[in-house]
Amino acid sequence: MVKAEIQSIGTYHCDFPTKFGLPRQSGLASEVRGRVVFEPAFIDRNYFRGLDAFSHLWLLWQFSNATEGGATVRPPKLGGNERRGVFATRSPFRPNRIGLSCVRFESLEFSEHGVPVLHVRGGDLMDGTPIFDIKPYLPYADAVPKASGGFAVPQGQQTLRVVFAEAAKTALPAEKADALVQILQLDPRPGYQTDPSRVYGLPYAGYEVRFSVDGDVLTVHEILPANG
Repeated sequence: MVKAEIQSIGTYHCDFPTKFGLPRQSGLASEVRGRVVFEPAFIDRNYFRGLDAFSHLWLLWQFSNATEGGATVRPPKLGGNERRGVFATRSPFRPNRIGLSCVRFESLEFSEHGVPVLHVRGGDLMDGTPIFDIKPYLPYADAVPKASGGFAVPQGQQTLRVVFAEAAKTALPAEKADALVQILQLDPRPGYQTDPSRVYGLPYAGYEVRFSVDGDVLTVHEILPANG
């Protein structure tokens, strides 16, 4: 077995400190914003020459909070009741814990110290994720319209109707609200949890969003400061 060392080129930052609530795939929540702060070794602007010509990028990254898994996993898409081979899933419990996400390029800026910061949208990574590489998305080569999606083919993407209790309507800064609604519409609960009386706590942007789901309606009961 060939052993190879790999080092991160930067760190991804966003409003999700845990994996709960993250979109299950990149691109599903287009309003979710994130940024990659690069290591000092990549301060040379030549690394990024021509990057702004692409609308979308691939991020290669590490499931930093996951452990190495075995040969099979229980995909949430199947309710957690059936097993599939790890190479037939996108489970974080992988031999090398490597993730791949397609994100929309927003902008590239440089801090006062010259550190590159890449702004993107539509990511499915949690805050603090190590980034290994960035490559441009090429529509003519990367998109396969008639490809088979296996067990992960959506049977008509069902979204929840999100309603806010009066006390929660103005608790969140306006610039954070659209992304939160997208996340909640996608139903962040594990596929096997359907108890309408259960109240969930979703850490998001320094707040805890408390909600429950009854049928196709998700109710946000309150939004509290995370340390409150």
